[in-house]
Amino acid sequence: MLSVPTVESSSIRDHIVGLDVRIPLLNGTTTYPINLDNAASTPTLRSVLATVNDFMDWYSSIHRGAGFKSQLATRIYEEARTIVGRFVGAQEDQHVVIFGKNTTEAINILAQRIAFNPNAVVLCSQIEHHSNDLPWRRVAEVKHIQVDPQGQLDEAHYARLLHEYAGRVRLVAISGGSNVTGVIPPIQRLAVQAHAAGAEIFVDCAQLAPHRPINIGALDDPAHLDYVALSGHKLYAPFGCGALIGRRDTFAQGEPSYVGGGTVRSVTESTVVWTDSPGRDEAGSPNVVGAVALAAAVNTLTSIGMATVAEHEAELTAYALQRLAQVPCIRIYGETDPETAHTRLGVIPLAIEGVAHGLVASILSHEYGIAVRNGSFCAQPYLRRLLERPDTEIDCGQTASSTQLPTASPGLVRISFGLYNTLDEIDTLAEALTTIAQHAYQGDYVQDPTTGEYRPQGWHLDTRSYFSLGQTTTRPVTLETAAVTLSGS
Repeated sequence: MLSVPTVESSSIRDHIVGLDVRIPLLNGTTTYPINLDNAASTPTLRSVLATVNDFMDWYSSIHRGAGFKSQLATRIYEEARTIVGRFVGAQEDQHVVIFGKNTTEAINILAQRIAFNPNAVVLCSQIEHHSNDLPWRRVAEVKHIQVDPQGQLDEAHYARLLHEYAGRVRLVAISGGSNVTGVIPPIQRLAVQAHAAGAEIFVDCAQLAPHRPINIGALDDPAHLDYVALSGHKLYAPFGCGALIGRRDTFAQGEPSYVGGGTVRSVTESTVVWTDSPGRDEAGSPNVVGAVALAAAVNTLTSIGMATVAEHEAELTAYALQRLAQVPCIRIYGETDPETAHTRLGVIPLAIEGVAHGLVASILSHEYGIAVRNGSFCAQPYLRRLLERPDTEIDCGQTASSTQLPTASPGLVRISFGLYNTLDEIDTLAEALTTIAQHAYQGDYVQDPTTGEYRPQGWHLDTRSYFSLGQTTTRPVTLETAAVTLSGS
């Protein structure tokens, strides 16, 4: 069986890779990094890394190899599929688990696999990451559920859209948790309404899965979720694997999104018979190592307990909302009441009056070793609503154009917590933001006119001195040394 060591939540920081390295600061010293950008990607759990390293002795091709290692690797890969399905409450007779690169790919696959008639409507919300909006625009007419000024889903508007497009709504696509404000929509309640209207529901669980338990539910439950997707790189397993879990009957029909090796039962020069899913929807050689890593991660999270994870992150969020409120010239967007921390994710967007979001992020990195994200977080419509800006006044803030420099790109600074962050790290952040608000930071920062990034003048650090693929800490393997090894000499 694929297993991982039990991890005690009280010592979780000891089980995270990379917290014990030191990074350089502008003043010439070094410090341990503070990662408050977990909504983008999480670090690796040591249990995941250990499982991957152990598995590499047995890594091989899967599903059609006759060798012992192929048979073992095939069993482990399918075991990983079972573990990931169990993590979201999937039932093998009703659901299928399809491995892929990430949530974005999963949504694109689902958009191609659901049967949409020419009159079909998809309801998604203004909360959504672009990945849970743009794929649906390619296959159906999309209507957006509005949000209120605090970024909460407008459920009354959702009900009106279901009524207005009655008989046409094929799917409701909703985020399980916002990567911008941490809002958690009431997905079970939305599911009941969707099913009553004859629609199915897909939940983007990329942000929700690392922080809350998920139960996809049996198909005869009115509150069930028809499809969910998640990403390993947000679940402490950044090895390039995600999963789409959904109705087995949907994936039993139609042609796969990608065709080629592994997707077929038989092929002649004029005919193709597709194999059953998940094979039908996993073209080519799969990321076996990534699937093992993802399964190891959800095993570890299950061992810790998702209730424990949620409780810890709610404590962090409540404390952060209290502590950040003391920073001068700060504005926090979305819900700001610490008493509601248990109803949301630990994602907090903010701005410092008079200081560009990119500059805030750069100062935090160069002078305090704090990693945050800034910009629009691939959720531009949501940012427009929060910032009350028209469509023409916001972009990702990552590239300049001939008519608008990055300095003019609105955006926010986002902090986001993982299960290993601490109250002390929040104190350090609050003190740093106070210094920035008072314009008492050390460096003289200039903005790159092409990328929009801010860097301190005179900063010429070469990251290759820390890690480079051109470096090696072991003896290089040559034909001569390989021959010696193979001969047993």
